[in-house]
Amino acid sequence: MKELTSERIRQLPRYLFAEIDKKIREAVAKGVDVIKLGIGDPDTPTPDYIIARMQEEVTKAHNHTYPPDEGLKEFRDAVAAYYQKRHNVDLDPDTEVLPLIGSKEGIAHISYCFTDPGDVNLIPDPGYPVYGIGTKFAGGMPHLMPLVKENDFLPMFDQVPGDVARKSKLMFLNYPNNPTGAVATREFFQEAVEFARKFNLIICHDAAYSEVAFDDYEPLSFLEVDGSKDVAIEFGSLSKTFNMTGWRIGYAVGSRQAIEALYRFKTNVDSGLFKAIQYVGVEALSNPKMESFVKGLREMYRERRDVVIQGLRQAGWPIEPPRGTFYVWAPVPRGYTSQDFVAHLLEETGVVVTPGRGFGEHGEGYFRIALTVDKERMCEAMERIQATVQFTS
Repeated sequence: MKELTSERIRQLPRYLFAEIDKKIREAVAKGVDVIKLGIGDPDTPTPDYIIARMQEEVTKAHNHTYPPDEGLKEFRDAVAAYYQKRHNVDLDPDTEVLPLIGSKEGIAHISYCFTDPGDVNLIPDPGYPVYGIGTKFAGGMPHLMPLVKENDFLPMFDQVPGDVARKSKLMFLNYPNNPTGAVATREFFQEAVEFARKFNLIICHDAAYSEVAFDDYEPLSFLEVDGSKDVAIEFGSLSKTFNMTGWRIGYAVGSRQAIEALYRFKTNVDSGLFKAIQYVGVEALSNPKMESFVKGLREMYRERRDVVIQGLRQAGWPIEPPRGTFYVWAPVPRGYTSQDFVAHLLEETGVVVTPGRGFGEHGEGYFRIALTVDKERMCEAMERIQATVQFTS
């Protein structure tokens, strides 16, 4: 039978985490005691008050019909109220908020709304693979913006060639940053707004880790910056904040033009988010218990982060603790590629981490540790690494 798949599918790489999961299964089948520090999937439960609201809402017959295309007003209102309280940002729930089936869905689809074949999107590298994949699916061309340690893993706008910037439709940013754990300043976001104005493009800010921060750092919304709503759309998620990765609920906020375009796209490709889940989103964002839950979550990840930083330092790694996300981004020892080092760790220690090359060409030379096992298990992982590897630069 002849090949029937489209060219875009044939050109599509295997999803990084699917390949990692395959290697984990192979190791487990051999009897290896695997410690999984690869995928950023929270290991602690969704809060009880959220589960209780879901148990209530799922029994209501009217929640099992199609939701409104624009999403439930109650959820849009809750998102707007959260932004006002958390970021002092005013949002019109009717024109500047759009529910998503997880923020990944909106990030993947936004390129279809603005990027025509031959257009350019500016992509941070290393970065979440979906930015580039969505660009290519829409027929666009990714232009990589290197994130390097010497610039605190922030893109350097003055290094984007003028002819590339003039052809660009979207710029993707993500702070706190996956995979590097870097954070951004208000001044950097303001610089991004000015760049977007100069070249008439839209900033797409991925704020999935907006509540995962340490050491008295409070992540900014991109929309806190003057003029941002004219040029930016921000993607938020309940996945990491409330341990709800499998629930698939997120939202887009910001530019009315961008929200309207994404709304038009979504009404043609999906039927909206299950109403019970949207009511659960209201509960998550508005329940008074949110503040204490987030505080506890941050403290848990901080403890795990400190275990990893101390463990790597004892093995010779020159590394500073990240101030955001639940990842540690570390250089591989001399003599290894990132993929070789990850394979070596799995084979010799049973510890699974993610190769930096999986996040782009400028991720080569690094690996990512996800802080998604308990403190005791994290200590064991560090002990295994220390017994096997000593860092050399």
